[in-house]
Amino acid sequence: MDTSQDVFYFTEGALAYAGYYLHAEDNPLHTHSFVEIAFAVGGAGTHHCVAGRRELRAGDVILLRPGVWHGYEHCERLELYNCCFSSELLRRELSWTREDPLLGYLLWTGPYATAGRGVLAFSLPPAALDECMAHLSALAALRHCSPARYRGDILGRLSLLLSALGRVALPGSAAGSETRRVHPAVVEAMRMLEASMARRWVLAELAEELHLAPGYLVRLFKAATGLPPMAYLAQVRAEHAAVMLLHSDEPVTCIGRAVGWPDQNYFARRFKAHYGLSATTYRKRFATQAAHLHGPGDELLR
Repeated sequence: MDTSQDVFYFTEGALAYAGYYLHAEDNPLHTHSFVEIAFAVGGAGTHHCVAGRRELRAGDVILLRPGVWHGYEHCERLELYNCCFSSELLRRELSWTREDPLLGYLLWTGPYATAGRGVLAFSLPPAALDECMAHLSALAALRHCSPARYRGDILGRLSLLLSALGRVALPGSAAGSETRRVHPAVVEAMRMLEASMARRWVLAELAEELHLAPGYLVRLFKAATGLPPMAYLAQVRAEHAAVMLLHSDEPVTCIGRAVGWPDQNYFARRFKAHYGLSATTYRKRFATQAAHLHGPGDELLR
């Protein structure tokens, strides 16, 4: 498998980024530790990631959670508009999106579904694409502005963009859930699992802390996320482990313990089930040379 050694990450002060790219040639496999949303706006090509290959045409959207490796093949002047923002922003300023049925699916439950493996792909109708392009252009114009002075503008534009995407991303079969808010216990369970992922969680203990019967918690959680709580925790652990593999020199065994998988063999199986590569191979292929969004107002460096 051909790979790129490029890794993208955010440094202090960076919030969100939007920019246009023309892929006249193939873009080798790479990964990054932030959320990326790629909008195909012209040309043609094939997107390759752990979830498979997808031919791209104008209007197609690919959302990737942190740690997902991907690349572009058979590019015929493939034009992309990329929007990137840090996972810290998602868990902090945008944490409210978990409770919104549309944005919760777009950013959390859709990519975390077993088949998605950290990726969500869908297509925008022309009117929705035009709306998204307006927000992307506004975000791109803000990238040279000080986040300290324009934080509200950046977060506002990003929220408008995500809202436009959320209205389209939810499958038609789930349209009836648009007005059904996520149960507060599910949101609290997600936060608890993420805040203490290294803890040896047991379903009964999690349910007890939420004052719910275990079976009822599982039904609530699956209705909201498509996964039972422990499967959701596994996705969170794999994603966090990927980021640590990219940006730390900690031994693989230490990273496994840090995310709650102290058994090295078990860690290896769970990580490979999510990313299609062992943790050692993942680090070797993607963490050698880093590229990054350097800071406020700077370009995305490779």
